[in-house]
Amino acid sequence: MKVLVIDDHALIREALRGVLRELKPEATVFEARDSEQALQVLTDHADTALVLLDLSLPDRDGFAVLADIRHRLPATAVVVLSAFHDRPNVVRALEGGALGFIPKSASREVMVSALNLVFSGGVYVPPEILSGHDAPADVCVRVRPGSSPADIGLTDRQVAVLALMMQGKSNKAICRVLDLAEPTVKNHVTAILKALKVSNRTEAVVAAGALGWDLRRSADTDR
Repeated sequence: MKVLVIDDHALIREALRGVLRELKPEATVFEARDSEQALQVLTDHADTALVLLDLSLPDRDGFAVLADIRHRLPATAVVVLSAFHDRPNVVRALEGGALGFIPKSASREVMVSALNLVFSGGVYVPPEILSGHDAPADVCVRVRPGSSPADIGLTDRQVAVLALMMQGKSNKAICRVLDLAEPTVKNHVTAILKALKVSNRTEAVVAAGALGWDLRRSADTDR
């Protein structure tokens, strides 16, 4: 397993390397201090499984780098790191295809838990985004903690669609992966939003992440 840590601060890169060493001792960890160096690493190692991306890079906007990575390597998971974890930044990162958003102020224990969740197929969102006044509407109020996809009425095919949504895939991409017509996928997405009691795709991803659902195999098993 290959992991790339992108951050312009050497101390943070080293701290993240330590967390990754604890979680995935077999992983090969690369480091980059800016986007130019990062994209070169990804060109040389296109099979990189995970990228930890700082949004505040010295040479380029972090969101632009996120979009570039998602375009070049759609199979590579990206987790965003930032000193700024207000709701607009978190939502923008998730809408851009990130599988998690970890505040730089988080403790080591929180970072370990967050990366564990991502490695398990979940999406990590800072608890204050889920529980505060700026939380996505009703995500934590209407879906009972501990609920499974089946508990809220999702079919296997809808779970497969949700799994691909959590990977940041568009409806058209989901159509290709699951060999479905686009109207069918749209119907499944609508059913997912209704079951999770949310109003858009981003809130659905946040809700699924908050519930800790491991959906990694769903897209492969339901075809």
